[in-house]
Amino acid sequence: MRVWHAMWIERIDRKIAAIRQRQTEQERGRRNRPSPPEWVVELGIGTGRPPIQVHEGDCHMTGSRRRPVSRDEARRLLADGLHACTH
Repeated sequence: MRVWHAMWIERIDRKIAAIRQRQTEQERGRRNRPSPPEWVVELGIGTGRPPIQVHEGDCHMTGSRRRPVSRDEARRLLADGLHACTH
């Protein structure tokens, strides 16, 4: 019985150590994650990939073709007639 209990205690201790390690790595990842860009331009398909819309950096409607832009460039694009995201 002692051997059996010792084996289970060892398994439990290894599982606890693995969970703590995973939690530590997740917390480190959250702390080191770069902040999202303030503004994003959604890009079109085709030659030159023309910009389509301006989105906030954390907008959920941004497509997969995008690039971050500065606030000044976003203003310039909007002043040039580019549409802003309605969300």
